[in-house]
Amino acid sequence: MTDTTSGGTADVDPDSPGDADRLRRERVNQMLANVASGDEQAFAELYRATSPRVFGVIVRMIHDRGEAEDILQEVFATAWRRADTFDPARGSAITWLVALARNRTIDRMRQRREELLGENDASEIADESPTPAVAAESSEQRRRLEDCLDRLDPQQKGAIREAFFTGATYGELAQRLAVPLGTMKSWIRRSLMQLKLCLEQ
Repeated sequence: MTDTTSGGTADVDPDSPGDADRLRRERVNQMLANVASGDEQAFAELYRATSPRVFGVIVRMIHDRGEAEDILQEVFATAWRRADTFDPARGSAITWLVALARNRTIDRMRQRREELLGENDASEIADESPTPAVAAESSEQRRRLEDCLDRLDPQQKGAIREAFFTGATYGELAQRLAVPLGTMKSWIRRSLMQLKLCLEQ
């Protein structure tokens, strides 16, 4: 992405940390805007560009890498489905993704706390999670996501999980699963569309 100004190039210094951060934010914002249009390549780029930071936020909150990976998958599935609700006027794409991650993680922590303490004990503890309606929606979304993933062909499901958890490229996934590159691209493209259609039902 290039940056142009009406007064020439003197206003933008690509070596300035502030300008670099701004250009990076604009690039990620554009990726998310493209995802809202159903651009699967933009979705893969968005994942590679932002998943390390989002994962870091989650794992610092929940201190369980396995659970953090599950939540990361939920966050990006939600991002794919709800990208059209992102409003750059209200904040950057990474801020939007981190907010999704925090909400999902708080919901998971609340569920785990209730399982450990029992329903009666948990009710006595201050509730810092989103509203009950939001929590219920999150739980339902997780169940629906798992159901939709289970409908995929096992190899396609494995490829999707690899892509989410490792941020691997098409080429890396094709090599890991010993399939042609074209086949891997078709699997990912078809699987994402199947997930989107399933989640929208």
